[in-house]
Amino acid sequence: MSIAFAGNSTTGTSREAGPLRVMIVDDSVVIRGLISRWIGAEHDMEVAASLRTGLEAVNQLERINPDVAVLDIEMPELDGLSALPRLLAKKRDLVIIMASTLTRRNAEISFKALSLGAADYIPKPESTREAAAADIFHHDLIQKIRHLGARLRRRPAVASPPLAPASPAPAARGPVARPVAPAPAPAVHALSSGSPSTRPFSAQAPKVLLIGSSTGGPQALMSLVTELGPVIDRFPVLITQHMPPTFTTILAEHLARSSRRPAAEAVDREPVKPGRIYLAPGGKHMRVARSGADVVIGLDDGPAVNFCKPAVDPLFTSAIDVWHGNILSVILTGMGSDGMRGGKDIVAAGGSVIAQDEASSVVWGMPGAAANAGICAAILPLNQIGAKVNRLFAGDRS
Repeated sequence: MSIAFAGNSTTGTSREAGPLRVMIVDDSVVIRGLISRWIGAEHDMEVAASLRTGLEAVNQLERINPDVAVLDIEMPELDGLSALPRLLAKKRDLVIIMASTLTRRNAEISFKALSLGAADYIPKPESTREAAAADIFHHDLIQKIRHLGARLRRRPAVASPPLAPASPAPAARGPVARPVAPAPAPAVHALSSGSPSTRPFSAQAPKVLLIGSSTGGPQALMSLVTELGPVIDRFPVLITQHMPPTFTTILAEHLARSSRRPAAEAVDREPVKPGRIYLAPGGKHMRVARSGADVVIGLDDGPAVNFCKPAVDPLFTSAIDVWHGNILSVILTGMGSDGMRGGKDIVAAGGSVIAQDEASSVVWGMPGAAANAGICAAILPLNQIGAKVNRLFAGDRS
């Protein structure tokens, strides 16, 4: 994909195509040099500036006029979290990708940054000498810049819906006030648009809910689980979100807070039961299998699937041996096509797939792949998926 813009507008108006202008803000000269070389090797992007502090970025933003900023969290003078709102105040359509090492503190800050308007986050390897980690960082960063930068074609970026403060789920379950669904995030046309065909929902009653998500997923998941209490109470809910270790720990805490139900990273060999949310831990594929009369979690430390670990396809395909056609799967916003192949297998086994629609997706890659493959029974805006899922588990088959 070769999508980018040039010009001096800071109001989100349309611009002529050209290389995406990327501003790198990091106090590490090594990281700045590494990212600069990677961006310089891409035909559809260019380095607009390489800066050491958040204060430099704020002061020079109008002159540089970048499309995308890769913003480090820990910097002198002005850290990334403090610089973020000041940058967006000057240029509301600036796409900001937060970069941080994998610590709990930085993971929590990254989640906070999403609530303040950052488009996404990316974990930095602790050492660039680790070839595998550097390769993953390289691949993920370029893809995020390219696909998130493409949102400038559509409309200005908007602040992400706030993430709930992390805290354990309460033991008592009383009536919960439902928050207003967030406004749809800016769409990225990762695949050809149009009206993909849908198929009928399965006649078989679902016995499990499987969810896969990636870019934009934390915000989408936070919104969706607030609506799924009746399903969670009666059926297992398993989620794979493309995320590194530590970040999934924080995400599970947010899911528990939002759903008012137990949610945690899955543990190898633990039984799968109704009443809780199981989240694939970062760095491990999550599968399910039968063990006597029980269904248990299986964590797999094998190679990445679809460039991801955890990946959605291993969860989807493994569930067929357990629940056969009694599966409802939901594919939310994200880059790539993870979940499409597993979704095909679920449909072939007699289950159903719902995809998030293009307009409400941050990146219509994963749900778009499923939609364009013709495997979906419904393609819905995020704020309609929860109600549809509840009706299907309550007996609706249409």
